[in-house]
Amino acid sequence: MRAPILLVALLGAGAWSPVSAQDYPERPIRLIVPFSAGGPADGIARLAAAQISAAWIHQMVIDNRGGGSGIIGTELVARAAPDGYTLICISSAFTINASLFLKLPYDSRNDFTAIAPLSSGPGLLVVHPSVPVKTMQELIALAKVKPLTYASSGTGSPGHLTLELFKRQSGIELTHIPYKGMGPALIDLLGGQVQMAVPGISVALPHVKSGRLRAIAVTSAKRWHTVPEVPTIAEAALPGFESVLWYGILGPARMPAQVVNKINVEATRAMERADVREKLEAGGMEPMKMQPAEFAAYIKTEIVKFARAVKESGARPD
Repeated sequence: MRAPILLVALLGAGAWSPVSAQDYPERPIRLIVPFSAGGPADGIARLAAAQISAAWIHQMVIDNRGGGSGIIGTELVARAAPDGYTLICISSAFTINASLFLKLPYDSRNDFTAIAPLSSGPGLLVVHPSVPVKTMQELIALAKVKPLTYASSGTGSPGHLTLELFKRQSGIELTHIPYKGMGPALIDLLGGQVQMAVPGISVALPHVKSGRLRAIAVTSAKRWHTVPEVPTIAEAALPGFESVLWYGILGPARMPAQVVNKINVEATRAMERADVREKLEAGGMEPMKMQPAEFAAYIKTEIVKFARAVKESGARPD
């Protein structure tokens, strides 16, 4: 039985190959983005790749392989040689897909090496102004006596499962109304056809400032700097609650530890640049820093957390 790569990243990465960290990279690196060009994952990947390419002689080249909820591009990396020249920029959807799909063409836990997180950002739990609540406690109390609806960008999306986690931990019932993207979901939320949602903070904030939506809480473990007056769900009602959108770099299983560490150091340095941080913050994100083993453990925790939400919600791909 193979050792679980994501659970013991450094052990899994210890299987040496002819690749030498001292010489790496000796040719361009392909960074697969398993989504179409122009989306959030593509933007984060291009930010990181540009900085890493500038630091190394050889380029990190973006290869968009959209389709299949990210599965098509992810499978390419699972089947690639573990030499550090085929990597992937994943989103937190990777951990959701592990349980959302009954059968995947790869093993989310064992077929990858965790290398480096890139960035993360919270959602903002917002309600339509017609909902008579201003705090998490008031929202939970209302939901226990009156059915409430919430919108998401689709079944199995981070916004959907974040509120499923919220339902489970708070002991309330909410009715999920899925849409084909956050755009149409937001239109109906602003119109009062649905009562709440958890869009990304940069998407929600303009509508909060205009008074068309009311902010109740952020989904991160700590308060967010652009809305410091808004509490976290954890501090307001549910200790330990956290659900954020994040991006990171993985490679195939059994990558050499020295190469993994070299990429981790450069990716971390890239995301901590002042100009990169400024761009991230404009999009409601911040740099995310972890060592490979720590990132592997984080991914495992996320897979387990969302597996419970998927099971209890009965979510299946649209």
